[in-house]
Amino acid sequence: MPFPRFDRSQLQLLPLEDRTHDFGLDEVLPLEADTEPFEHDGLRTVIDRIVEAKRNGRAVILMMGAHVIKVGIQRFVIDLMERGYITHVAGSGACAIHDYEMAMIGATTESVANYIRKGQFGLWEETGQLNDIAIDAVKQDVGFGEAVGCAIHESDFPHKDVSIYAAGYRLGIPVTVHASLGYDIVHEHPNCDGGAIGEASYTDFLVFTESVSTLEDGVLLNYGTAIMGPEVYLKALSMVRNVAHRRNERIAHFTTAVFDLIPLGDDLDTEASKSDPRYYYRPFKTILVRTVRDGGESFYIRGDHTETVPALQRGILERAGEQQSG
Repeated sequence: MPFPRFDRSQLQLLPLEDRTHDFGLDEVLPLEADTEPFEHDGLRTVIDRIVEAKRNGRAVILMMGAHVIKVGIQRFVIDLMERGYITHVAGSGACAIHDYEMAMIGATTESVANYIRKGQFGLWEETGQLNDIAIDAVKQDVGFGEAVGCAIHESDFPHKDVSIYAAGYRLGIPVTVHASLGYDIVHEHPNCDGGAIGEASYTDFLVFTESVSTLEDGVLLNYGTAIMGPEVYLKALSMVRNVAHRRNERIAHFTTAVFDLIPLGDDLDTEASKSDPRYYYRPFKTILVRTVRDGGESFYIRGDHTETVPALQRGILERAGEQQSG
């Protein structure tokens, strides 16, 4: 006998216009914004590797958490996509949610502390459209991210110029969604089809894995994703190395960089012991140590995204001799 299940038909969803937002369009930084200067020896090397990767037609993969969108630096990511310096963007389910809301209404992010008390956290009508997009993605046999990008690109949303997903669709660059069921607010909604989300997101995993197959002499950037980024990358890398090994090929000489705020100390070449809390920080052991042992190189760049993303974009343009847009 199956266990009792929650009846979603009892839920009350409210329109987004009734929600108080913690982040709005006026906080999205323009490319010419006067941001805090950021210097880091590792960042300069990563910039050199990205410029070299583009010159040689190699992959530059950006994995990111939702805070890249929530702190308003998406225009810098889009600019690098448009210039060909980013060949794949991989984000969590929350990335798609915040990107979609920003494009639609120019605002996103609710107060968890406030709305969880009322039992209203996450239960907003328009955001649930992402569940319908996942269902359509399965019908069309495309990934979740491509379907989200297409929906935004072809919509009449007034702010789709700040959508990373729409930019990916417009440019033909994969922007993938790597969802975990139960993690995202749209999974609360009565129209959520877990099978569709799983299938569409798994298609994106295979798209991402194909991108990782071209990572030799390329670059992988991990911006603020402590679980999704390293875990999805680890499995994809194992898959492509399995195939490469049987072809007498290698996927080992590439650069990885982790951008985050956690202090990791000076020794970033040696995996921390299991008695050290840093051992359980996946970007450290997975991205900075384990997966580059056979010929790669890694960098940890500690700083706020509002400083490191603009510094990366501006450094790339300076290194490549390109002019800033606008």
